[in-house]
Amino acid sequence: MSMMQAVGEPVFSWPTRVYWEDTDAGGVVYHAQYLAFLERARTEWMRAQGHGQERLRNGHDLVFAVRAMQIDFRLPARLDDALQVSVALVECRRASLVLVQSIRRDGELLLDATVRVAALSASKFKPVAIPQPLFDALTCLVETPA
Repeated sequence: MSMMQAVGEPVFSWPTRVYWEDTDAGGVVYHAQYLAFLERARTEWMRAQGHGQERLRNGHDLVFAVRAMQIDFRLPARLDDALQVSVALVECRRASLVLVQSIRRDGELLLDATVRVAALSASKFKPVAIPQPLFDALTCLVETPA
């Protein structure tokens, strides 16, 4: 099974709505806007775990940056659609995470993605190990793809 296939029930799902600013002239979501939807959901997932971006940066000198992403665009989202953007952690390494994400409309899969994020020093923007307490907490959240 590839990482692109969705895991069972998503542990975390973030609602979003499609606005004019997200679409092209035909009212279809512009492909790059999906990246923003995915990013917001990952940010809110981390916040829900008690590790907001400012806390990571100020408390641990840590930021996560996208290193690689694989996306499968399956169906288009359109103006005013209510979407659910899911996040599931499938791999936690010392200096990186792999997450699988999906975007759905009324349960219908529109997009799925595998995202590798690197742990970086916020002050030096160089790779660093994830601090042990955070690493331990994240390791407990790893899901096995269905």
